[in-house]
Amino acid sequence: MIDRGKVNVIGVNVNVVDYEAAVARVVSAAKARKPYGVSALAVHGVMTGALDAEHLYRLNRLDLVTPDGQPVRWAMRFLHGEALPDRVYGPNMTLFICEAAAREGLSIYLYGSRQEVLDAWTVNLRKMYPTLKIAGSEPSKFKKISEEENREMVERIKASGADITFVGLGCPRQEVYAFENKDALSMPLIAVGAAFDFHAGLLPQAPKWMQDRGLEWLFRLWHEPKRLWRRYAYLNPLFVWMVLKQKISPRSASVTETMPQAVRFG
Repeated sequence: MIDRGKVNVIGVNVNVVDYEAAVARVVSAAKARKPYGVSALAVHGVMTGALDAEHLYRLNRLDLVTPDGQPVRWAMRFLHGEALPDRVYGPNMTLFICEAAAREGLSIYLYGSRQEVLDAWTVNLRKMYPTLKIAGSEPSKFKKISEEENREMVERIKASGADITFVGLGCPRQEVYAFENKDALSMPLIAVGAAFDFHAGLLPQAPKWMQDRGLEWLFRLWHEPKRLWRRYAYLNPLFVWMVLKQKISPRSASVTETMPQAVRFG
């Protein structure tokens, strides 16, 4: 098990962990009914914090931030000498957590995405982990919601008896949700985004050889060019530049954070 604290990657504090440690942390927090915000960040996720002082504040107050993308893992080694055997990829971590939850008798809640995605994923989860307790699910409203609506949703999740909630609202909305609601729910909130679509069988994943070589972005760009081309054309080169800048001048990663006001997403 690898669990060596956090390191700074262009301002965002990322945990030096492997899958075993990440799952153990989530299970421990769930058993203790402890507020616990989790996100798995690839380059895009890291850049949402690096370019936004308010969101950086949120990310750096999550309890567990895993290196979802290979470039993030490579940056941790390049900048800090922290060599991990693999990235801690959100969709894989999701399945490992579900497996552990089934083994430990913990129940899960699925929040986000569309109803058809939740239905398909629930069917697949029950096939993979027959003893897993699925306390409930609720699709995203795909809009900002009022404080009252958010409070009602929190109460629904609490009333379900869930021990762990997976959040699939897309980056950065899901990280905002985890930051703002983890204390009210007092359980692990795990922002895993595309894992919902992947495990529902509605969105293809890149072949392993592309994942291992940090080319997953290229696979996703091929499948969703209109939605993703601006993200990758701009953010990927900028990420490389900012990592190189941090290597040359470590003080450049001391980015100012700004405490955000609440932004409710549903």
